[in-house]
Amino acid sequence: MDESLTFLLSIFPRLLAAVPLTLALTAISCVIGNALAVPVALARLSPNPLLWMPSALYILLMRGTPLLVQTYLIYYGLGEVLPGSFIQQTFLWEYLKDGFWYAVFAFSLNTAGYTGEILRGAMSAVPRGEIEAAKAYGMSPWLVLWRVTLPRAVQICLPAMSGETILLLKATSLASLITVWDIMGTARQIQKESYRIYEPLIAAGIIYIITVFILTRLLNLLERRINQHRAAPQSA
Repeated sequence: MDESLTFLLSIFPRLLAAVPLTLALTAISCVIGNALAVPVALARLSPNPLLWMPSALYILLMRGTPLLVQTYLIYYGLGEVLPGSFIQQTFLWEYLKDGFWYAVFAFSLNTAGYTGEILRGAMSAVPRGEIEAAKAYGMSPWLVLWRVTLPRAVQICLPAMSGETILLLKATSLASLITVWDIMGTARQIQKESYRIYEPLIAAGIIYIITVFILTRLLNLLERRINQHRAAPQSA
């Protein structure tokens, strides 16, 4: 027991060194995925079948297939589609030779599918009175969208988007399967080097718990800050 505890404590610094990579993977995928979710949601709300049908199919594919399958298809599939000799002579090779960017691509597309559906529901829940008031004020449809509909939709669905961010942080552990040395990838590397199975997993789990707790608190603070106007007034 003492030997296991000593080994457990000895691998913490190495796992903590992988935390920035995990956070970077989460942050980049979250920003790109949420940005892509806006056109996905707008297309889903469009009455034009040429827009809402591809959007609905995309959401179905992203939500209906495992993220691991999507990651494998992107990581191994792009090599079959793109000519390797040509790519190696372009600036894209600096990115395509690193599994990190394949993981970012896969996680961003997955996040766009989930958040797009969440945002669609939130945009449908925006009170019609606010939209009509903006139109009566003389705003154009695009100005109503950017000044009224989207901000109110984000306020409505922010708790759900925060939950998706937490799920994305935990889902980044799948990047270890495509040679990304994040927290889980480092734990798997330690397992191979030391032939110890449980200690690296326990240490990685502890770090994930602490990271999720801190991120949850930060997202709760952000949610209260954005929705502070909806807080109940204090009694005199």
